[in-house]
Amino acid sequence: MKKILFIDRDGTVIKESPPEYRVDSFAKLEFYPHVFQFLGNIVREFDYELIMVTNQDGLGREEFPASAFQPVHDLILKSFANEGIIFSAVYIDRSYPAENKNTRKPATGMLTAYLNNADYDILNSFMIGDRITDMQLAKNLGCRGFWLKEDAALGAAEINDTLEELKKNTILLESPNWEDIYNYLQRLPENWV
Repeated sequence: MKKILFIDRDGTVIKESPPEYRVDSFAKLEFYPHVFQFLGNIVREFDYELIMVTNQDGLGREEFPASAFQPVHDLILKSFANEGIIFSAVYIDRSYPAENKNTRKPATGMLTAYLNNADYDILNSFMIGDRITDMQLAKNLGCRGFWLKEDAALGAAEINDTLEELKKNTILLESPNWEDIYNYLQRLPENWV
């Protein structure tokens, strides 16, 4: 069975862009420090399928046109592909939190069709993200999470679980560094669950 790394985009492979938290121009694009090196190491040394899963509030609406988003997003994916880091699929939810859609992280709706099409080892898969909602998605999927934590408040208003519960049962590592994620995976026995 195939193992997956579910990977968030903004704040995880690229830096967040406050105050709007929208990377809608090349001027706002900054890759997360050392992501190419350590995600590249993970791809070369481990057998995970990479799936990007991201909330992009209001994408396609007047305030966040797809024409501003797509060229930057395409460059992000091409930059990773040039380094041998290929995302098998990219899932983008365009809703706002108040819409309560089942496709918005931390809900699993945008991944349902993907996960139903193959045999995956979810217990030995991981979610990597910078927001608490990414860690709750890990819980909802039935896997564990690496919290690439720089700002603990991001996404806090969207979760139903207590942070203590997520730390106890879902979050394996809290760190602002991709190197720590890579090192954790190196030490992890295969099929450790």
